[in-house]
Amino acid sequence: MRELDVVGVRVEMPQNVPMVLLREVGGHRYLPIWIGAGEASAIANAQEGVVPPRPLTHDLMADVLSALGHRLLAVHITELRAGTFYAVLRFDGTEVSARPSDAIALALRTGAEIHCAEEVLDEAGVEVPEEEDDEVEKFREFLDQVTPEDFETESGPGDPGPSGRPG
Repeated sequence: MRELDVVGVRVEMPQNVPMVLLREVGGHRYLPIWIGAGEASAIANAQEGVVPPRPLTHDLMADVLSALGHRLLAVHITELRAGTFYAVLRFDGTEVSARPSDAIALALRTGAEIHCAEEVLDEAGVEVPEEEDDEVEKFREFLDQVTPEDFETESGPGDPGPSGRPG
């Protein structure tokens, strides 16, 4: 397993599909995962430190874990099968299956690390040489200006990605 950082979320054009971009810690690979609009908003809100007046689903889950005295240890992106990513939430002695987008949103709220199986990075990771860091910097500038509302679509949040299922 390799540790990943969340670079941010963006909308992939021209399909207008949100994605989360993860970066390998200490490496040059990036992992793009197409996700639903609701999850894109949840991830963007967590990165920006936005606290809603009432807890949304990922906030509620983090609050429940805390109230019960449990801690999310890590998120593992475990496999890529037929274009769909799979993940698990790791707790003390227990793993729970989750969509990567939900797992990432929860990890950002709880401070849990995000890891990815080497095989998944080998298959779906995109290597970005150091000389292309200018493109990554432009992407970061975009992330600084984007708001969660930018991920809402006319048909509503949670629209499925290219695979027909939200990440």
